[in-house]
Order: sequence, then C-alpha cells, then structure tokens
Amino acid sequence: MSDPNLNEDGVLNGTLRVGTVYAVATDHLQINLLHAGSASGIYTQRDRYGRGEVGEFVLVEGQQTLILGRLSAVKLQPSGQSLPSISSMDRTELNAIAFVQLLGTVSKTDLRVSASVTQFPRLGDRVYSAPSELIALIPELMVPGNQEIGERPVQLTIGWVSSDKSSAVKVVPEALFGRHCAILGATGGGKSWSTTRIIEECAKHTQSKVVMIDPSSEYRSLNSATTQHRHLSNPLNRADGSTEVYVPPTDFIESDFIAMFDPSGKVQGPKLREAMKSLRLAQLCPHLFPDGYVKKKNQRKDTYRAALRENDNAAKVDSPSQPFDVSKLTRQLVEECCWDNDDAWGAENNDLQYCSSLFTRIQGVIHSPSLKPVFRPGAGAVPLGDTIENFLQSNMQVLRLCLSDLTFEYFAREIIANVIGRRLMELARASRFVESPLLVVLDEAHNFLGKRVGSEDHSSRLDSFELIAKEGRKYGLNICLTTQRPRDVTEGVLSQMGTLLVHRLTNDRDRELVERACGDIDRSAAAFLPTLQQGEAALIGIDFPIPMTVQIAPPEKPPLSDSPSYQSAWGPNPPGGDHH
Repeated sequence: MSDPNLNEDGVLNGTLRVGTVYAVATDHLQINLLHAGSASGIYTQRDRYGRGEVGEFVLVEGQQTLILGRLSAVKLQPSGQSLPSISSMDRTELNAIAFVQLLGTVSKTDLRVSASVTQFPRLGDRVYSAPSELIALIPELMVPGNQEIGERPVQLTIGWVSSDKSSAVKVVPEALFGRHCAILGATGGGKSWSTTRIIEECAKHTQSKVVMIDPSSEYRSLNSATTQHRHLSNPLNRADGSTEVYVPPTDFIESDFIAMFDPSGKVQGPKLREAMKSLRLAQLCPHLFPDGYVKKKNQRKDTYRAALRENDNAAKVDSPSQPFDVSKLTRQLVEECCWDNDDAWGAENNDLQYCSSLFTRIQGVIHSPSLKPVFRPGAGAVPLGDTIENFLQSNMQVLRLCLSDLTFEYFAREIIANVIGRRLMELARASRFVESPLLVVLDEAHNFLGKRVGSEDHSSRLDSFELIAKEGRKYGLNICLTTQRPRDVTEGVLSQMGTLLVHRLTNDRDRELVERACGDIDRSAAAFLPTLQQGEAALIGIDFPIPMTVQIAPPEKPPLSDSPSYQSAWGPNPPGGDHH
C-alpha cells in the first residue's frame, strides 16, 4: 500500500460523516444527509469534501466490512404532502436524502477492495465521505488476493482524484493494457492529453516498447530522447530528427491491391487476379521469364506449366501474400486479355477493351501523391520492416509513425495503416513480443477499424487491428485505441477492450455503446460521462470494476493540435498582413 498510515481509523473520519442509512436495496442505499443545508463542503488535509454532494464516494461502516458507494442523486424529503419551500426555512434544517450506488467492499483488515458486496449494510449504519487517499489507491488495492499490495515496481501515474493533486492515481501496465485499452472522449475533452500522458509514463521505463500511429501529426511533440520519429511521404509538420519510411509493395497482399485498383464489372476482377498470379510466377522463376512477366499471347503453355511444377510454385502463386513486381502489372494485364485453350493462348480478345479503365486506375494509383511512400519513396527512405526491426533492437521506448501526409484517396491511409498492423501481428505470431510486450497506440481509430474498402464486387475488409484486439494479447501485443467517435468503432472491437478511459461523452449513442461494451458500468455510472470536466476521465474496466473519476495529469510535452488562432488571424495585426 502506498500510504502506510491509511487504515480503518484513517478512512473513517468523524468530521467527514455524511449521514445514516435508512433504506437498503440490492443495488443502492438511501441515507439521510446531516449537512444538506451547509453552504459548502469542508477542507481536511488540503482536500475538499462535500459531505453529501452528487458524485462523491462514501464509505458505509458495516459490522465486518466497509461498503464503498457513490452518491448518484440528492433530493429534499417532504415532511408531509407538500414540499417545503427552501426560502422559508433555515438551510441547516433541510430534510434531505441521498441515493447511494453500491460499488464494492473494503476489507477492514488490509483495506483490499473487491467489486462485490459481501454483506449489505444495516439500517442505522453510519456513512462517511471516502478519503481522497483511499480513492486514489483503489487501482492498487484491487490486486488479486495472492499478490502483495505495493510491491509492483512498474506503475504509471496517470493523474489525481483531487484538485490539489495530493492523491496520485497509479496503475500497473498489466491492468491498463493487459486486456487492451481504449481512450474515448468528445473533441476537446482531453483525449489527446491522456494519450500523451500514458505514452510518456510508459517511456519512463527503459524496457518498454510502444508503437504510436499518428494520423494527424499532433504527437510530434513527444520527447525525442525516448522517441524515434518517423514519417511517410512529406508531412507539413514533422518532428525534429524525423526520417522517412516507406512501405514496399511486397508488404501488401492481394486484397490490398484489389482495394486500391478497384476493378469493376465481371471481367476486370478475374483478370487482375490472374495477372498478379502470373507476376508471382515470373518472380519465382526469373530464369524462365527474363522479362519479369509471363508472355501469353500466341504462346504455348509448356513453359508456364514447367514453372508451376518447380519448387511447389503452384501453391505459392495462389498465396495472397506472395510478392510480385507491381510495376509490370499493366503489361501483364495486356497479356491476360487473349483467347485460351488447353495447350496454348491465342490472340488478343475483347477483354482488353473491357480492362481499359482498369489500366487508367492502376496508373492513377501508382502515381498518386498519397501512395508515394509505396511506389515512389524518397531517397534514403527506410522500409517499414527495417524501421520496426531497428526500433525493437534499439534502446528507444517509443516509435512514432506519422501518417499525416496520407490522404483517403484510393484508401491510401486506411490500407497503409492496415499494412502496419498486419506487420506487427506477423511479428507477434512469430513470438517476438512474448518476453518483451509491445503496445501499439492507434489514434483516430474510427478511421481504421471496421472498414471495408473497394467496390461491392471486390471489396476487402481491413481487419489487422481487429485481429490484434482479438488475438494479440496471447502473443504479447496489446493495443490502445483512441477515438472521439466510439459509435463508428465496431461494438465487437470495443467489447475486447478490457479497460476504458472515458472522457466527456455528450452523444447518447456513444454512451449507450460504452454501456454495452463494458458490462461493469451501469446507467448510473454512465450518467456522469456528459458532466466530466476537460481533462477528467472515468477509469472503467475488468481490472477497474469500480468506476472512478481521474483528473489526468498534464503531459510533459503536450500534443500540438494545430488548431487555427482566430484571435491572431483576424486580429488587428494578422501574421503577414498589411499593417497600414
């Protein structure tokens, strides 16, 4: 336990008494309030206690245990049929009651916290405001019974439970990331600050490894002493010392190309697949196909069949992950548009006309600025695979991959992010992270999860990060999602998140989705989400079954949102303007 002076005598303070239990139900209590008419709360040891304010944590003094609860509603209790007027009576004589949501049990012997109520209070039991020190220690006090409290050296300090910053909230990475994590919140609620704070706390431990996928470049402020900054293409805002990364076409699989090239009709899709199959064979057998592609027009099939028989090539060319030379794709497509019989290919047929629009799209994709880091990387750019491997072998803690220069044209941003996720999952399945866990942080996750790209006939599902959420844990690969639009993330993915750090949510659909995705939060707890202040977050999860509100500590290097300053731009002396 962090505070050795915190014991039963310390948590039950007579000056913090709230009231007395007068009604008991299976999920809540009703108590009378002793200080309902007080003008304000009181301050004890620098912390403010409302002694009866909505949202306040309270302790019920039972005979064998302490019951932990939270005030969810307060109202006046009529003394008769009519409600008394507040203005006509002394505030100190208000007859008020409060509803207390039951959260869990606190042991009287060692203050361990459990999310179950082992013994219900009795009528007349006294109720006290819970000390801030105890609330801050809930994540530490909820360790399993076979672990010692306070003996875990790796902890992340994420914030405080009181405004004076005296009661720090510390969590262990196993609880925060072990079953995956999601940081949710409406724009302006502090989501980016929370993400930065957590990454900075991880980076304080020299053996930690975090991959940050940054679609907006706002995390370029991360400390370069612990962070490798890498960018794709040519972002407008780049971190000091950032170097270029490219994603070679060999990292793509067949469905990625089909989604980008977007074949249409009944002819283009099969021809595109056949062309990719032929190019795989040409790359496997350069001695038989020295031009890098398979000539088919007016050719016999003997050489083609011989190449398929070599080294089990017939199975390899059907593999969607087998690489090929994409620069030869249009040339190979021309070869595919010919007549075919058992022993030979014939002359050009009408399929070439049907594929003419596909040729145009392929050229448009290959020369698109959004896909420059795939087909035309800059001089000195490092392949994605080498970048990740170099990071894993380095003494750096964070690898930040900036995707801000990738647009949604040809689904470039979604597909490249999916390729990154797939590469990490491949490393995980190769047992690279079993001894040294890796955390991948995916910002703006709603743009990358549950997406299906391409035309209806040839669409492909981008599911790399969903696979990480479903399978990565057993391989030592965990994910932390951040999004301001939980409703655009599939419920199946959110249900895989063992921990939720929820900032202010004002949208009803977002709150309902959070309720369904996390069975440990009920409507009473969700009702507090729209009222959270900027920087406040509700910590909820399997390892945090008692929802608690945390004031997230400001990061050392705040994110750079690059929002425009209207005061500066529209003021009397705008930057670069005419001052006359």
